[in-house]
Amino acid sequence: MKREQLEHVLRACAAIADEKSFVVVGSQAVLMPHPDAPAELLLSNEIDLYPALHPERSDLIDGAIGQLSLFHDTYGYYADGVGPETAVMPADWMTFAQLHYVNDITVICPDLHDLAGSKCVAGRDKDADWVRSLLRHGLIELPRLLNRLSALGFASDRTGTLQEWARRRAAEAATHP
Repeated sequence: MKREQLEHVLRACAAIADEKSFVVVGSQAVLMPHPDAPAELLLSNEIDLYPALHPERSDLIDGAIGQLSLFHDTYGYYADGVGPETAVMPADWMTFAQLHYVNDITVICPDLHDLAGSKCVAGRDKDADWVRSLLRHGLIELPRLLNRLSALGFASDRTGTLQEWARRRAAEAATHP
């Protein structure tokens, strides 16, 4: 995925959902603060997002330009219309979010530490790769990630497990440049 492709998806979403602000919660959100992010962070061909004011319109996006749509077949990338519950983030995530603009579209991007925390919760292999790459390239810092994991509000044993998962990714990032 490239920044111009993300912008293309956002413009299409704005037209489909009749919305001018979106929350981007997937891995490709890294393209908003870091348009030239390392290629290993940009492997996904989908943009996970939802209309900020009308999350229920995500279904419109999925139907029109989602996976296996004509849009996807034509361009090779697509929008995954999700909901606010998709990415597990701390209650105060908006405090640290950044606003970006694509023409008249406002893009709300959670802080990369909060997105990485969500990936820690998901814990899939591709999430481990993404978090490891963020750490390796200095786009997130382990102490802040650990702090944001604590802010998720899970029981201490679950928080400890998530923090240990993050520490392992940091150790791997340091030993496999």
